Amino acid sequence: MSTLSVTVEKLVVHPHPNADRLELAQVGLFRAVVAKGEFTTGDYALYIPEQARLPEALIAELGLTGKLAGAQHNRVKTVRLRGEVSQGIVCRPAALAGTDLAAAEAARTDFAEALGITKWVPPIPVSMSGQVEPAPELIRWIDVENIKRYPDIFEPGEPVVATEKVHGTACLVTYLRDGDRVLVSSKGVGGQSLALVHAPGNLYWRAAQRHGLAEAARKLSAALDLERVAFFGEVYGQGVQDLHYGATAAQDETLGYALFDLVIDPAPEPVRWLSRAEIEATLGDLGIEVPLAPVLYEGPYDIEALLGLAEGAETVSGTAAHLREGLVVRPASERYAPVLGGRAIGKIVSNAYLLRDGGTEYE
Repeated sequence: MSTLSVTVEKLVVHPHPNADRLELAQVGLFRAVVAKGEFTTGDYALYIPEQARLPEALIAELGLTGKLAGAQHNRVKTVRLRGEVSQGIVCRPAALAGTDLAAAEAARTDFAEALGITKWVPPIPVSMSGQVEPAPELIRWIDVENIKRYPDIFEPGEPVVATEKVHGTACLVTYLRDGDRVLVSSKGVGGQSLALVHAPGNLYWRAAQRHGLAEAARKLSAALDLERVAFFGEVYGQGVQDLHYGATAAQDETLGYALFDLVIDPAPEPVRWLSRAEIEATLGDLGIEVPLAPVLYEGPYDIEALLGLAEGAETVSGTAAHLREGLVVRPASERYAPVLGGRAIGKIVSNAYLLRDGGTEYE
């Protein structure tokens, strides 16, 4: 998931092709349906992204009572309105009256806490939870922001690699040379610097053992003289999320796994994220076989081409079993992104995925 940030944005307003009383307010590359005449191009307004949970008072003020997603009808979700995809809410709540919106936009002020807006996090099934222990040495995963919200992550024409975004649950495995220890966690648990205590039925430990991740990391550590090695992969299959790629979590032999990132720690040098080419070369040179997330594009950064490529059928199973969740885009050579204040990486989520019925979003 992305981080939750409720910010003021400068709008570009477009006609709605199928409705005389509606328009489309563009924020980054997102478009949200708004009432015609409510905003004009150049106006500043608050943008509330998908996955946000709104307090009842704000829902009532915006005239959205009973219209949002979730059991309590308080969650922002992508919808289709009169044939157009609407992602997020564009508004000017009364609480912002008197606020210098242009200054707030320039400062990237986050109004989530002031407005009582929180991030929706789905409940975790028992198989994805377990007893935890402190793990300060665990290398944590990061939130990947949506390129539609931050279209300036990459420069036009910059060499990039786009891998298929696999709909599963992120499995974090960190190998520590000191003590020959292995830490296994999920994205949510690992984000708290906690690891999951080994348990036979735990999904993440099962995936790590099934795909030999500890042995692979130990081999990498010895070959490259590394203090720590971290594998980040998506565990998938029926019983994990609603998209299954022809795999199933019922038995270890049928549990799917796709590596999407690899971090090395050649202490005292800083930790380093490997590029996709480095991952393939490093694993290949050492004869390590770990399933990798499929590469769908390598070439110059072209946002229109990537937006189109995010749609379609999945390629993980080789059978186009269902729709594609989207893409994860990285530069061909790892670098810092000023707009994010961190690693240059972004995602594009397909409209078909966002609009599907009965979807699950476990971390």
